[in-house]
Amino acid sequence: MGKGGGCVPSKKRQPSSAEGSAAATATATTATNNAPIEADEETHETASVAVNSTNAQSVTATLKIFIVYYSMYGHVEKLAKRMKKGVDGVEGVEAVLYRVPETLPADVLDHMKAPSKNPEVPEIKVAELAEADGVLFGFPTRFGCMAAQMKAFFDSSGQLWKEQTLAGKPAGFFVSTGTQGGGQEAT
Repeated sequence: MGKGGGCVPSKKRQPSSAEGSAAATATATTATNNAPIEADEETHETASVAVNSTNAQSVTATLKIFIVYYSMYGHVEKLAKRMKKGVDGVEGVEAVLYRVPETLPADVLDHMKAPSKNPEVPEIKVAELAEADGVLFGFPTRFGCMAAQMKAFFDSSGQLWKEQTLAGKPAGFFVSTGTQGGGQEAT
């Protein structure tokens, strides 16, 4: 490949008069069709799912984000409620709070002085995860590991993973500890 004689035109090569007039016309046409957006204009693209009904009106579907948490003393439950507030603040998205089943007996929880669970938040069943469009999981971390109750819940979801029921659904986690450096980074 020499200077401008190969497959790719050289940057230094000047177009011939016929090429120059065609390129100038194309540039002028493109410039008028694709004018730059002024700085004070804003463009927003909103993705939504529309479902057509029988009377030809369109209805926007709401995305459901499940916030599934375990909280023994209420700290993670407070975080979950804040997550719900944030998710509900997004147009077209609804958050639903769920808690995982408790695995400790009631007498052990009494001995640990754990408050009773919030009856307004239902316990989730593993099969219900398939109904979510996305999931946020919250749990306390103990010595760099998740709480056993959340681990038991994940362990019971093997059939969903085997069938890939949750494939493609986004998920996130939030954790809390009672001490500084209590394992958040390891969890």
